[in-house]
Amino acid sequence: MKSLFLLPLFLTFFLYTIRAEIRFSEIHSDSRSTILFDEFGFTHSGYLNLTVTDISLMPPGPGPEPDLSFVGFFLCTQDSWLHVLEQLQEGEIQCFLQSSSIIPVLTFNHPQNPTQPTRNLNTSIKVSESNLFTLVFANCIPNLKVSMNVHSVMYNFIPKTTTFDFLSAGKTSLPSIYFIFFLIYLFLGAVWIRTLYKKRLSVHRIHFFMLAVVILKAFNLLFEAEDKSYIKRTGSAHGWDVLFYIFSFLKGITLFILIVLIGTGWSFLKPYLQDKEKKVLIVVIPLQVVSNIAQVVIDEAGPFGENLYTWKQVFLVVDIICCCAVLFPIVWSIKKLREAARTDGKAAVNLMKLTLFRHYYVVVICYIYFTRVVVYALESITSYKYEWTGVVASELATLGFYVFTGYNFRPKMHNPYLAIDDEEEEAAAEALKLDDEFEL
Repeated sequence: MKSLFLLPLFLTFFLYTIRAEIRFSEIHSDSRSTILFDEFGFTHSGYLNLTVTDISLMPPGPGPEPDLSFVGFFLCTQDSWLHVLEQLQEGEIQCFLQSSSIIPVLTFNHPQNPTQPTRNLNTSIKVSESNLFTLVFANCIPNLKVSMNVHSVMYNFIPKTTTFDFLSAGKTSLPSIYFIFFLIYLFLGAVWIRTLYKKRLSVHRIHFFMLAVVILKAFNLLFEAEDKSYIKRTGSAHGWDVLFYIFSFLKGITLFILIVLIGTGWSFLKPYLQDKEKKVLIVVIPLQVVSNIAQVVIDEAGPFGENLYTWKQVFLVVDIICCCAVLFPIVWSIKKLREAARTDGKAAVNLMKLTLFRHYYVVVICYIYFTRVVVYALESITSYKYEWTGVVASELATLGFYVFTGYNFRPKMHNPYLAIDDEEEEAAAEALKLDDEFEL
């Protein structure tokens, strides 16, 4: 039974990951045994400043004063967390704060007036061990409700430059990485504009939409770079995160719309969308709104929120639904062409020339699988010092997808989707005739 109780704590420890920065958290009448706050990768010169104000404790009922040494904060690595759970399960300790595997930060039995209903605590400790730590609040007194305001600051001191780095050790290079990718997309945008100008006689409306997607992606990366840069220097995004969320939302919506439009052949094969395709867009756009709201809540609320796990599930489910929805129009297009190819020579040639749709379908699946599954697995198995590799892998996959889409659907004088000469049509009709005779 005790192992079943400890399982959610184990899962929670690995599921909650947030951005590291200066964070202010409010806890109201919370009786959870553990609350996870910030996760941070320290170097050998790491520091934690913790201030807890407006502490209010509500015991479960009349009785002796609770032992407040069983209530407090500690730092813990993933390995030490597993050891603490084993100690609790085997009965070696009664509270997380009693384990020798943790780094104690502060407990509520601070030498102050115990009858005072509201207290303030603060501490500053140096973390000399290079590792990924999580700041955890432990409440080992059953049904004790705790209210408090928590202000936590985690950073690494850089002796060479005598500066503070508020980004986790594995994320300190993210501002430069995002800015490099911004320059790459800026270059791609310039190349695309030049292509549209040179091939302006064969440009379709969708090509301008593709340009908008590239520009939005570039701005998204720029504001992400600025967001991380400000956090790195000051511990706060100073409003850059708002711009990042806006352009991330626009980039996500336009990318999914682009996949739908290309998959249905809009602007290449037909100037309009059918009802089924419009319904896909009507579904995808609101889902992207919900997905982005969930992402903002996850990033900003921090893991102390009781409903954070629910929001994570909402984000994951919505993201999967969006990814699946954009594949349907491509399947419909391929199916219609295949059916038409059985009776019409021109459609048969179209089917041969439209193999790019099938290639695009495969590439979309690979892109979705890599960015949603492979990147997550890479981040899970990679050391905290190399957290940036997950970002690089995801951005490289996205860049490859953009380049593939742009190259294969670039404006051409002789559009491979539409160009069919008489000889090809006659050959296709003859092939269909032979197939029919063979079946008879």
